[in-house]
Amino acid sequence: MAKAFASQGDMTEKKITFDQVGEGLYAFTAEGDPNSGVIIGDDSVMIVEAQATPRLANKVIECVRSVTDKPISHVVLTHYHAVRVLGASAYGADQIIMGDTARSMVVERGQEDWDSEFQRFPRLFEGHESIPGLTFPTTTFSDDMTMYLGNRRVDLMHLGRAHTAGDIVIHVPDQNVMFTGDIVEDHSACYCGDGHFNEWGQTLDNIASFDVDAIAPGRGGALIGKEAVERAIESTRDFVESTYRPAAKVAARGGSLKEAWDAVRAECDPKFADYAIYEHCLPFNVARAYDEARGIENPRIWTAQRDLDMWAALQG
Repeated sequence: MAKAFASQGDMTEKKITFDQVGEGLYAFTAEGDPNSGVIIGDDSVMIVEAQATPRLANKVIECVRSVTDKPISHVVLTHYHAVRVLGASAYGADQIIMGDTARSMVVERGQEDWDSEFQRFPRLFEGHESIPGLTFPTTTFSDDMTMYLGNRRVDLMHLGRAHTAGDIVIHVPDQNVMFTGDIVEDHSACYCGDGHFNEWGQTLDNIASFDVDAIAPGRGGALIGKEAVERAIESTRDFVESTYRPAAKVAARGGSLKEAWDAVRAECDPKFADYAIYEHCLPFNVARAYDEARGIENPRIWTAQRDLDMWAALQG
């Protein structure tokens, strides 16, 4: 490997913010690191996204305890990625909830994803020795499920494939607020290495149809107000399309992965180079876009070795 992944050298501590996005609703954000959400019900609390390790999850718990002493009863995981799920044990929740497809992906590729992500982004696995193992849900659902935290209604929905095949979103109707996971990002690169480029736009349309008043995105700052929501949805759409379009043109003429890399950089660098984790995501995004354009519908499983082989090919 000519040089390390950009993320391997990213050891700078990020500033945590804890923003209210609605009454009893909060977004835990950290300058482009994975976000978590907090939904406070009448008698208990639901966490959205667990963080990568129990130690990092404790930072979320500290923020929760700054606003409520209600017990944490539920952890909802929008998809299977290690940086989102492996801290779940810290919350002591009775229920851990995923979509059916996300659970199947933990079974199929959860360990490989853990090994791969740990190699790519070591800072996000602070306290990794405290992870008890893969996170499996206690409860799953297919298309949608409604839960009640006392009188507070929480709707969990699969609105389409995007960041992964099993993405879900969480909508709190009484405040018209949505937690989107990594389907929507704000001034942060989308990680598309396990994505579905040709369906992502429709999934964004499905989110937009709710006309929500705020979104807690997967990465980046809390989006409060319809203008901020619309801006982030459209910038996410632009990022996804700008990544796929040049890679697909290269694939259509039989060009190489390295040529696709150069073409995507030419289009995306001027617009997105200052986005959080842009350099980290780019090689995986190009590889997946190139695969999808060549007819590989289901993303191939990333392993630590495949990461290294892909990166070596891109370095020439």
